[in-house]
Amino acid sequence: MKKYRWGILSTANIGRRAMIPALKESKMAKVIAVASRESEKAHRFSEELGIPVAYGDYQALLDDPSIDAVYNPLPNHLHKPWSIRAAEAGKHILCEKPLALNTGECREMIAAAKANNVLLMESFMYRHHPRIQAARQQIQSGAVGKLHIIESAFTFRLDNKADIRYQPEMGGGAAMDVGCYCINISRFLAGREPEVVLARAVWASSGVDDQLTAILDFGGGLIAHFDCGFNQRSRQCCIASGTEGFMVIRNTFLPGIGRTILNRVKEHQDHKTTFKGVNEYRLIAEDFMQSIQNKTLAFPPEDAVSNMRVIQALLKSAKMDGKAIEIAEID
Repeated sequence: MKKYRWGILSTANIGRRAMIPALKESKMAKVIAVASRESEKAHRFSEELGIPVAYGDYQALLDDPSIDAVYNPLPNHLHKPWSIRAAEAGKHILCEKPLALNTGECREMIAAAKANNVLLMESFMYRHHPRIQAARQQIQSGAVGKLHIIESAFTFRLDNKADIRYQPEMGGGAAMDVGCYCINISRFLAGREPEVVLARAVWASSGVDDQLTAILDFGGGLIAHFDCGFNQRSRQCCIASGTEGFMVIRNTFLPGIGRTILNRVKEHQDHKTTFKGVNEYRLIAEDFMQSIQNKTLAFPPEDAVSNMRVIQALLKSAKMDGKAIEIAEID
């Protein structure tokens, strides 16, 4: 089995608590380097997590010929420039969501990856979890009848107004940070793209959406609706309802590494499927490394363009007091 050597761009907390431990858990990966804009911070991080090499510059990490792939958890506005530089350095890129600030940036990143013969994937780890895969398969096989409603939510309390998620120039806002998950699972379970969307928002003083409530019309009688925000306690859920029953997915996006349950209700009877504990971050990393071997992606980066198109349409609607926006209007 080939072991892929990883470099981590930044000392972001998601790398520390989630992706780096997951990579270390995998027999397919070896984390060999980390980079920060501050050399001392990079060295302290590398010592703490047992990473052999620390760079005080992102480009220095990309110039390291021993690195096969990079994980990019930088702030949203830095996804595009450093992913493109990674591609130009011949590195495969697993980039945190959302892939970029807009559809145009996504396309530039995709073009750079293709030009340099490397793979680029948006890091929506939840969709690699076997429970989510099973949910989609059951829905597609008619387990809830004809699907009519997908409802979801992803919220948490963010009191620090200086946080980068409140900075518009850095790609902040609830829709970009957590609403993107609700959009993604709606599209994933629907199996197609919405035609028309609308949203209302509560705006933070910085100008980003502190809370956003949305409706996605997929046509054919299928509607998705969700809410996301930084002004509520932590909440994650998804319910898919059809003519014959409904399905409940608790702790949808961050189920942890313990046992999980997919609950389908039909004629007042619960039909529960249990899944053994698994690390969804390890699964996404291993799926990505397997894709490098196979030279094909289960979730190509073009999917990120489609997700971003919906984000842009919803924010446009919210700024126009909930006006319905056709997805075809968004480039």
